[in-house]
Amino acid sequence: MTPQTPHHEATASVATAHVLVVEDEPKLAALMMDYLRAAGYEASWLADGALIVRHVREHEPDLVLLDVMLPGRDGISLCRELRAFSDLPIVMLTARVEEADRLGGLEAGADDYICKTPFSPREVVARVKAILRRVQQQGARERANARSLAHSPLRVDAEAYRAYYKGELLPLTPVEFRLLRILLSAPGHAFTREQLLARLHDDPRSVNDRAVDSHIKNLRRKLAAVDPDADLIRSVYGVGFRLEPQATAGFPR
Repeated sequence: MTPQTPHHEATASVATAHVLVVEDEPKLAALMMDYLRAAGYEASWLADGALIVRHVREHEPDLVLLDVMLPGRDGISLCRELRAFSDLPIVMLTARVEEADRLGGLEAGADDYICKTPFSPREVVARVKAILRRVQQQGARERANARSLAHSPLRVDAEAYRAYYKGELLPLTPVEFRLLRILLSAPGHAFTREQLLARLHDDPRSVNDRAVDSHIKNLRRKLAAVDPDADLIRSVYGVGFRLEPQATAGFPR
């Protein structure tokens, strides 16, 4: 790996965002933190996988850069545990380049997956910026819709990472939860598969667009388990999928 000098002209980015670097190679971790700090982020470092969950609970970072191969505990299992109580963005870092490894990280709940070979700290910073910008925009949309969705039969609790339909908790995977949030952001709007993939993953090339159909099928099945007559997610021929506006209409309490 050839050391690079970070550019400092981007210092005016999101200065308050805190990025936790989880990496057992000290030189690589230091390089990433130099670039992140030059871009205006706060950065901290942990090398032992056994310390991560407690640290995240106590310090609540805005994003985690998580190596797959760690002492104490592997990154994939850590990602799954973090996803059980938090929706903070997680970017997996690994030297493995096989598709199965990328899919394993994404299916565990990672938002993105970066290979270390070759390693580009500038790419890491660019991905971090893109993900945090997306999270900020999505949060703004959800806050704008919060009042109208307060008494909706279908609602999400972003902080608890839970979704409810007619008061029943839906047993969603992390990807299904994020997909439902996207559909809820614009009831009645038809999203293409490509749009859904782009908002689910920052590198949609790593996942086949037909994977969206599988997630939609699972969402429909879990909604139908609460109400067999539920027909809230419609297929739009030649386009993709939309959430029916009736899904967010008020209902008797």
